[in-house]
Amino acid sequence: MYSFFIRLYSFSVRIAACFGNTKAKQLAAGQKEVWTHIRTKLRPGERRIWIHCASVGEFEQGRPLIEDIRTKFPEYKIVVTFFSPSGYELRKNYPGADYVFYLPYDTRRNARRFVELILPEKIYFIKYEFWRNYLQTALRKGIPTYLVSGIFRPGQVFFNRYGGWYRKPLKAFTHFFVQNGQSEELLASIGFTAVTVTGDTRFDRVCRIVDQAAEISEAKQFVDGKPCMVAGSTWPPDEELLVRCMNTERRDMKWIIAPHELHDARIDRLTESIKAPAIRFSKLPGANPADYKVLIIDNIGMLSSLYRYGTVAYIGGGFGKGIHNTLEAAAYGIPVFFGPNYKKFREAVDLTAQGAAFPIKNYDELALQLNTLSDNPDKLKQAGTIAGAFVASGRGATETVIRKTLGK
Repeated sequence: MYSFFIRLYSFSVRIAACFGNTKAKQLAAGQKEVWTHIRTKLRPGERRIWIHCASVGEFEQGRPLIEDIRTKFPEYKIVVTFFSPSGYELRKNYPGADYVFYLPYDTRRNARRFVELILPEKIYFIKYEFWRNYLQTALRKGIPTYLVSGIFRPGQVFFNRYGGWYRKPLKAFTHFFVQNGQSEELLASIGFTAVTVTGDTRFDRVCRIVDQAAEISEAKQFVDGKPCMVAGSTWPPDEELLVRCMNTERRDMKWIIAPHELHDARIDRLTESIKAPAIRFSKLPGANPADYKVLIIDNIGMLSSLYRYGTVAYIGGGFGKGIHNTLEAAAYGIPVFFGPNYKKFREAVDLTAQGAAFPIKNYDELALQLNTLSDNPDKLKQAGTIAGAFVASGRGATETVIRKTLGK
């Protein structure tokens, strides 16, 4: 039944691709070419480690692990796989891995064929990935397999009385490295005790980003020493509040907005809604950045370094399925704002509880909280200090995983 649904999903992707769905087209093309890529690119006689990430977010969690293995264990070649087109397309040329492939659909034949071609000595799945046939293939072949930065919740199917079929693949994991004590307790309740609470490897990643952050001279000139809100990965519901705020509140403040989607039409609509002088980043050459109040980022890859220029940050997505990465901003020691859908994100809940993050439900709450912080420098500084300390205290998960799985 499971394999039937995997094949049905594959068929659905091809149908969606025929009707012009961009992600479906990318996934269908990638799956069609994956075996050719693997056969032509792999070199014989290598020792390999396989790290699987569902998409971009999981890759960022896995990246410290990839970097440390590459540095400390150069005898291994690193194979990174993605299932999501967005992850693969963004990182297919990532220089930190020796090979980057799509993960073939999880049928028994594909799983056996893939593992026999890759021949990994160790396998790391990041956070949520529980592909049944791949895990059972690894178990049958005796390959040590680890879940890194895993997080489990009581409502998951593994923990109900009908969850036996779903729990079976978990037996393939040699060890679970989980984010919190609740996950450890839940796994123990169904008989899994090879568990270590490490925290989240994303903390290591964002701390490295801060340490290595590039100077962006245009952004520095734009801010010009004034208070600045950096709004990252925003969606239209976020932008509606932010634009109203920048049009009516805090006229002394600068605003940097990095929309989650970069379609020209969408950025044009955003620009037209802003009453204050606004400019796209790509239009800055020849202009004086300090003359503008709003800077709209129309490229990918810059956001994590832009937070360094913020006095406060706003993280998008909280009026949709859930917020994006709060840690990237908090790592710079600035307080963060976000919409109401944040409670599935442990770091956001913890930052809120400690007084470093401020969930908002509407424009009035955003304006009130922003004005309160802006008018109280001591409170602003305290919230930022708490945010920075929170991120710094979470470092070390990657080191623990490396030590327990590879010995250094």
